[in-house]
Amino acid sequence: MKRIQYIFIATIVLSLAISCSSNYLDEKPYSYYNTGHTDDATVEAEIIGLHRIFAELWGWSSHQGFLSCWQLGTDVTTAGGTEGVELPFYQYADLNSENAAVAFLWQECYNFINASNLILSALGEDNNPAAQGEAKFFRAYAYNMLVTLWGDVPLLTEPVMTPKLDFTRQSVKEIDSLIESDLTYAIQNLPEVDQVANEGRIDKDIARQLLTEAYLRMGMRDNSYFAKAEQTASDIINSGHYALIQARYGKFLSNPGDYYNDMFLWGNQRRSQGNTEGIWTFEMEYNRDVAGGTIDNPQFRRVWAPGYYNIPGMAICDSLGGRGIGRMKLSNFMKYTVWSGLDGDIRNSNYNIRRYTNYNNSGWSSQIGIDANGMRVDPSDPTAVKVVTVQEGDLMIPSAGDTLAGNWAPYTTKWGCYDPTDQFGYATVKDWPVMRLGETYLLRAEARFRQGNNTGAADDINVLRDRAFKDARAASGNSNLGRVSESDINIDFILDERSRELIGEENRRMTLVRTGTLKERIDKNGSSEPGKTITGFQDFNSLLPIPLTEIQLNKDAVLEQNPGY
Repeated sequence: MKRIQYIFIATIVLSLAISCSSNYLDEKPYSYYNTGHTDDATVEAEIIGLHRIFAELWGWSSHQGFLSCWQLGTDVTTAGGTEGVELPFYQYADLNSENAAVAFLWQECYNFINASNLILSALGEDNNPAAQGEAKFFRAYAYNMLVTLWGDVPLLTEPVMTPKLDFTRQSVKEIDSLIESDLTYAIQNLPEVDQVANEGRIDKDIARQLLTEAYLRMGMRDNSYFAKAEQTASDIINSGHYALIQARYGKFLSNPGDYYNDMFLWGNQRRSQGNTEGIWTFEMEYNRDVAGGTIDNPQFRRVWAPGYYNIPGMAICDSLGGRGIGRMKLSNFMKYTVWSGLDGDIRNSNYNIRRYTNYNNSGWSSQIGIDANGMRVDPSDPTAVKVVTVQEGDLMIPSAGDTLAGNWAPYTTKWGCYDPTDQFGYATVKDWPVMRLGETYLLRAEARFRQGNNTGAADDINVLRDRAFKDARAASGNSNLGRVSESDINIDFILDERSRELIGEENRRMTLVRTGTLKERIDKNGSSEPGKTITGFQDFNSLLPIPLTEIQLNKDAVLEQNPGY
């Protein structure tokens, strides 16, 4: 909202300055963007602008730790090579209303809302319902994030066209009513997935998936919403448009890999490329449509992939995901506990959770020491229990310093990508997996569990387990390997399964806040590195602080801060 206020204040000052000028200035200019038009070209450009805001939000690189904020301080990750903005998200005593990540997410959410309101206001009630559906989707997307992470927030349904300094907070219930209305309209008026103008545009099922998630959150205060969540998830599952990936496909069949990993490879991610599971794959490829390539420099790879190339004998390569930095590492819970007793789960294969690799620097060899823990040390180090010669092709042996610094630790490969024209790899150049059918089954399982239907929830999870253990069952002859029963089902089990299926994809903080489990799930993290453990969490930290600048600029009304901040 701060950006909106500044823009419109500047506009008013400018209009006053020229108001007495010659009337030739009344001539309509065509050289800049103008709102209020309803011709197809203008509306299309405005809708594309909403997709650009999505790219700006999750592609922000001015604070490279921004993406870590939504994973750290939860059960699934621990800090690696931190940038700074994410520190208060796991050292909670330092989380306050001046945090840049908090301010940026709030600002971008209201950019979504105001841009959507501008489109909807120009179109009116009956004009171009498909465009209205896409605008309403993004408005609902922003409000769902806001109420999940902040609770009560200002509710705006009209565009802010003049300076506004009297925002107040409206109840989550009021905003949920708008979210439900917007997404219901979107489902009714958006095209089917096979009828969209371009891949990556919003369709009925993308709106259904968001509404399912929103209904599950709403159900925590009114359990009648759980049945609605089950229905919207079922509408996707039963549509016939999607199927779980259960066999290898695409560009990389000649490379080592597996069918689960295939759908995250650059060039395999879209429906047109064979990904029958993708519901919303955000197209963000390098130089895809316009000169200049990506929006900003998305940091997914550098956040999730380690800096393995800092280890002697290792070179940057495609099979290891390109050049990462290791700003986050998987927590001990995610590396070990969550996979206990699940030998054979393809989601934990070395193609998906990379745990080991081989020296790959051509012609390289060296003598190294190995200590009692199996870690690399200098050959002259007194802790070395043996000295060996290693070379290209041998199993890579990291040092303790590598595991601490983010050079090597088990990591999800979902964000790996390598551009041979840019080995430095500042930006993530691949498409983004946002929604897929695997999550739809988990959302429906949660809805069924909340209604006391543990059998139905187990059935949904077993659809994913059937896929995950297909090869292991064939090898072992055990057709029930990995299957679950209704007695296994509770919210912790569902959250565990979400971490196995969706690590690196879901906004884990939003999931845990939505389910009311952030505090208890922190205790599962299990990581104990000095300075990188989760500290200082208090109950009020489940919600984020309202950015201080928003409160200070709002001089004509009280924009109340969340308790505790």
